[in-house]
Amino acid sequence: MPVLIAILMAGAALAETFAYKRVGSLAIQADVYRGEGASPRPVLLFIHGGALIMGSRKARPAQFEPYQKAGITVVSIDYRLAPETKLPALWQDVEDAYRWIRRDGPRLFGADPARIAVMGQSAGGYLTLLAGARLKPAPKVLVAWYGYGDLAGDWYARPDAFYRKQPLVSKEDALAAVGSAELSEPPSPNQRGRFYLYTRQQGLWPLLVTGFDPVAARRQLDGYCPVRIARRGYPPTILLHGDADTDVPVEQSREMAAALQRLGVEHELVILPGRPHGFDRAMNEPEVKAAFDRAMKFLTDRLR
Repeated sequence: MPVLIAILMAGAALAETFAYKRVGSLAIQADVYRGEGASPRPVLLFIHGGALIMGSRKARPAQFEPYQKAGITVVSIDYRLAPETKLPALWQDVEDAYRWIRRDGPRLFGADPARIAVMGQSAGGYLTLLAGARLKPAPKVLVAWYGYGDLAGDWYARPDAFYRKQPLVSKEDALAAVGSAELSEPPSPNQRGRFYLYTRQQGLWPLLVTGFDPVAARRQLDGYCPVRIARRGYPPTILLHGDADTDVPVEQSREMAAALQRLGVEHELVILPGRPHGFDRAMNEPEVKAAFDRAMKFLTDRLR
């Protein structure tokens, strides 16, 4: 049974930490930032980035305050990290978090189970897009910041020219940066970026993170590619991406938007000229703030 673990301060926002799931002795946690106003409140399920290898639910809580002020409760989740956990089991954590919000959220923090949005950045943006295709019932709306819909494309499955400009990471160094025991938060000190760099330099991310060979097991991998499994009835979606992104090519959002267009799915594609990966860190800059405002309007209009 998930229980309240702690109440903590994150910036100016008060978060309640719950264990929404346990796998053996591992408690997988969620931080809940309650929205203002009376319950039941709509919920924004936030999924952090980090290539499915790094990151935690504690990323960027200052960005949650506008949603709270709009009466939306934000639930920022951890999930088991790769490569110790491969994508199918990692995805199960997202499904279980969604189920927990719908089942226990009304009692624990006044959630409205009929009004849930999903949002994420980078790998969290990927999981957000996957949520649109795989979560049942489907979320009301999706917000994907520089996410991706294709895990088997050359951009991930071939050595990356940008990352190969950096000193090459050996296989031994890469494996030394990770372990064998499952975990849902990076340890300290955190060297897991070395493993990620190795996967991009060698074109091994799909195999080592998902567990599926992008050639020999393409059919299984396609089942986790939102751009290929999205169907009619997919939720309204806004995609935001900088066209100077050297980590996730902007074409990933363009291809996802094209797939949604073919399906007749309501969507918006917001391309920010000259902006890199993680551009939303500069949330006070006018162009980025305008993108936030546009995402907020898209989200709140569909949660009413």
